[in-house]
Amino acid sequence: MCNGCDVKRSCTLEKRVYSAIHAQQEYETLRSETRQGIQLTEEEALRLDKIISPLIMKGQSLHHIYVNHADEIMLSERSLYTYVDSGIFTVKNIDMPRVVRMGKRKKKQDCFKVDKKCRIGRSYQDFLKFISDNPGLNIVEMDSLEGRKGGKVLLTLHFTIPQFMIAFIREANTSQSVIDIFDKLYWELGTDSFCRLFQVLLTDNGSEFSNPSAIEKDLQGNPRTRIFYCDPQAPYQKGATENNHLLIRRIIPKGTSIDHLTQENINLMMNHINSYARPNLGDKTPYEVFASLYGEDLLRKMGAELIHSNNVTLRPSLLKK
Repeated sequence: MCNGCDVKRSCTLEKRVYSAIHAQQEYETLRSETRQGIQLTEEEALRLDKIISPLIMKGQSLHHIYVNHADEIMLSERSLYTYVDSGIFTVKNIDMPRVVRMGKRKKKQDCFKVDKKCRIGRSYQDFLKFISDNPGLNIVEMDSLEGRKGGKVLLTLHFTIPQFMIAFIREANTSQSVIDIFDKLYWELGTDSFCRLFQVLLTDNGSEFSNPSAIEKDLQGNPRTRIFYCDPQAPYQKGATENNHLLIRRIIPKGTSIDHLTQENINLMMNHINSYARPNLGDKTPYEVFASLYGEDLLRKMGAELIHSNNVTLRPSLLKK
């Protein structure tokens, strides 16, 4: 930049001058442009259409659909009306008689799905106090890992002591998909084993984790685990998971689509990662440490197998065979 140059007046070269006001105006223009239009990928629009259009054709209102499918939709109710009005779904405004009859209302502030009250009593400070009062509990760190933006997503569960991680592929990054996985684990592992393994869950503030009660309790309302949230912008508070994600990124580089992968592919990848020896485990593998703590029966129920050390592969070629 030429702003502070002493020979700027006599210099014959092309000049570059920084203007804070001009830079701010460019930033605000760019910010405004990026927020215009429909903020959905084609795949996400098709997924929502499969949920919403058939129910509207049955005569249900968007409000009724939103209330009963909030954990699958993961949008505000107002956004649904906007998308229907924009014509991105199969149904149109004409399919909703009340929308056709009613004129435009006064603009109201959008109500978002994520209710911050769900984090009351579940903050990171609450987590530290709970662990201090109940030492020796098993801590499982929970996170999501994206492939291509708007595509399938992984849910990762990292057992901090044996450094053992399992992962599940989901069609979309919704709260309901997370709940479904925990219900499935609860049924497959059995009540006692599940409650023994998943005593405490620590996760971030993602909207997919915004219904903690549905995870903490089974369908009969019996408690089965406890959930706590890290502070915003503090991934280091669950650093064990972040470190293990680096191994996943060796096989699935950031931005790579996982839409073509199945749960069998994900199990294979995690088997190779869990069969990778770690110096801080005394050169043992997470699989071996987990087996010594909880037995191999639980490992088999979770689809885990030990890969021979010579066959461990942490390259993208693992999932291209």
